[in-house]
Amino acid sequence: MAGVYDNITWSEARNVLRTWRENSERQSRDVVYIWESILKQHVDKLGNEKFLVLEQVFLAALDFHSLDLAEKCLKILMTEFPGSLRVHKCHAMHLEAIELYDEALSVLDSIIKKDETNAAPRKRRVAIYKAYGRIPEAIKELTEYLKKFMSDQEAWHELSDLYLQEQEYGKAAVCIEELILHNPHNHLLHQRYAEIKYSMGGYDNMLTAKSYFCQAIKLNPNNIRALYGLLLTVNHISLSQKCPASKKKELAKLSTWVSKQIDQQYKLKNSNDDTNIKQVEDLLAHLQLEV
Repeated sequence: MAGVYDNITWSEARNVLRTWRENSERQSRDVVYIWESILKQHVDKLGNEKFLVLEQVFLAALDFHSLDLAEKCLKILMTEFPGSLRVHKCHAMHLEAIELYDEALSVLDSIIKKDETNAAPRKRRVAIYKAYGRIPEAIKELTEYLKKFMSDQEAWHELSDLYLQEQEYGKAAVCIEELILHNPHNHLLHQRYAEIKYSMGGYDNMLTAKSYFCQAIKLNPNNIRALYGLLLTVNHISLSQKCPASKKKELAKLSTWVSKQIDQQYKLKNSNDDTNIKQVEDLLAHLQLEV
């Protein structure tokens, strides 16, 4: 990609970086290349936009692990804006990149003390604890964050993942419940919740998993993962001693229906590959419920 920008002017290079900033595109490799090969020599022509470009290059340099370039950009920004919380956040990110985690946490703490409504440094603290491998502390930090920023859906996703790493499935499920309240028509959330309930095991959890797998399929009939999940869940419920005999016939019909849906999905996607279809049919034959 870098060769595409060899013959552009400095103003065209500035416009490319401006477009990426406006569209929140990182394009880190190309940003570093454009800076080093074109814009660095014309930095004084950028006017006040110079500092936005420097911040963009700083972030790209961290992504690209060009730590020397990141440090040069950071020094200019800190000299120009010594009291800026935004620049201090960049400082913390640089410390994090060079694995000075305790120093990075100290900088982030100072930002939070100055502005308690600033969400970004709190998130970076969670990222640092994850990098340390200190998952319980990351969970605690993220839980405190969500008390103040309850509508942050990304944070609920992250907290769910952290709980799953600790095998705290019940708490992970609560996080997904919050997300479903925010976005009840997202089939992936229903699928995720069903998978967690399936992992928890037990007859009641399996019934809940079945309901949520069904809802995921209702929202998106092409969700092959939810179809497989429903098939496995139905089999487990049927084999449970708590499952009444009257319900097993209904489950067998559901199992047959799900198997047909999976078979159809593969036939549509692999219409020219009879081997794949045969493998799926053999798999479904092993999973098929008998009345």
